[in-house]
This record gives sequence, C-alpha cells and structure tokens, in this order.
Amino acid sequence: MREAVVSTAAEPSPLELVRHALPTLSGARKRVAEIVLADPFEAGRNSITWLASQADTQPATVTRLSVSLGYSGFPAFRAAVANETGRESQAGWASDIGPDVTPTDSPEQVMNVLAGHEFRALRNALSNVDLGLLSAAADTIAVAKRVEIFGEWGDRPPADELSMRLMRLGVPVWMHEGAYAAKVGASLLDAKGVAIAVSRNGDSDIVKSFLQEASAHGATTIVITGVPDGLVTRDADLVLYTGTGGGRTWTEYFAGRASDDFVGAVLWMLVAQRLKASFALPA
Repeated sequence: MREAVVSTAAEPSPLELVRHALPTLSGARKRVAEIVLADPFEAGRNSITWLASQADTQPATVTRLSVSLGYSGFPAFRAAVANETGRESQAGWASDIGPDVTPTDSPEQVMNVLAGHEFRALRNALSNVDLGLLSAAADTIAVAKRVEIFGEWGDRPPADELSMRLMRLGVPVWMHEGAYAAKVGASLLDAKGVAIAVSRNGDSDIVKSFLQEASAHGATTIVITGVPDGLVTRDADLVLYTGTGGGRTWTEYFAGRASDDFVGAVLWMLVAQRLKASFALPA
C-alpha cells in the first residue's frame, strides 16, 4: 500500500525527527541519537567516523539511523543538522544558554530561553503540520452545523482561542472543560457536526471518551496534539500534529503550546477563507 504524501510548509527539523524516534531506538542507534541531541553542533560538523566512535559503534550504524530518519545517508543528515544549528545560532539563541530556566537566571536569560523554545516550536510546526489534513479539517468545520471543542488545564488556552475565533466567523461552536460537559457536548452532535479536542501530550482518557462519544453520533473527530501516535489519536478522524512534543521541562512543554496556538490560528484562517469572511477589524 502506498504511503500518503504529507505536504508541509518546510523541511522537517532533523533534531525533532531524532527526538521523536528516540523512544523506539535501542542499543547503538540510541547512543548515536543521544549524542546528536546532546551536542548537535559537533554532530553537524564532524565525520561519520567521529560520531560512530563517540557512540562506541560502527559507521554503518550511523548510516542506518540516518536512513531510518528519512535521509539518503549520513552526509544528508549531517548537512540538515548543521543547517539547523546554524539557524539557531544566527537567531541569537546559542547553545550555552541551555534548555532550562534556573532560579539564578537573569531576566534576559529567561527571555532568551523561552524565546528559543517558542522559535523552535513554530519552526517545527512549519516542518511537520500536514497541510492536506489541515485543509480537510477546515473544509469540515466550514460546513458544520455544530462544533464542540474540548480542552482543559494546559490545553484550554489554545482551545479557548480557537473557539473564540470560530465564533467570530459565525460558526456555531461550544467550548467545554471537564468530563461531564465533554460527554454532553459530544452527545449533541450528529453527522453534520465536528468534535475538536486539544491534547498536548496525546494521552487523556477524557479526550478519548469525548472523541468516542462524538464518533458514535456520526460526527467528524479532530485532535490537535503534540504526539501524533498518542492514545487519543486512535479515535480521531483527523490528527493535526503540531510538530512539538511534551519535552523534558515545563519550559519546553509550555513553549510547545505556541505550536498549538499557531496551528489553531492557521485552521481558523482557512475556515475564514472558505466562509468568505472579512478580515477587516470591526470599526
């Protein structure tokens, strides 16, 4: 069976590809991946022999990892990593800042860390969002008779934002938080309705139940998530992967929300196009 062609606005981030693949790797391949993530600057400028020796393995292992990530070989993978790290340096977020905020960091350091995370989150969205799926979601929402949106805790801000934007277009939309409200909202849908859930980590029993209830009533189900193969994606007709996972720290987790907000904004604009809505601000 032929694989579906995914259309994105930019090439995938090699480091994000490695991060996503890391949980599935083992042995020498995992060691190579960890070295690349630990010091992408060195990985992007050194030879395949150097990287293999750092991981205590053979160059063939490095080649196999590169190919498994979608590259023709190590030279192509190394070039992508070098290009990625070069962009980050030019943007002003050097590697010595680090990924985390500490109690002794200055306001400037805190701003640089958070800006760096959000910059990467938006770039990851450009590289990973499937434009075909995003367009299909917009098509469905534009003709829906009822749209129910669910998001709670950290997922509520982007869900609320999408709800308010769609309401401004005249879309009949309701926003929910909490298991009972989600169940009631989903039960009101039919084949002309749409259920949208925002789930940053892709692992929520409430979201899963919300989507299942909506699907049982014939509605189209959509999930906006940072984990494309998470628990909740199995019950969604359209999975809108935003390009950034949960991360290791709270700074990474909440920066990932920038990609959720961004994808929601693009989705809203696509719906507005289909509804021939005016983009002028009200007087």
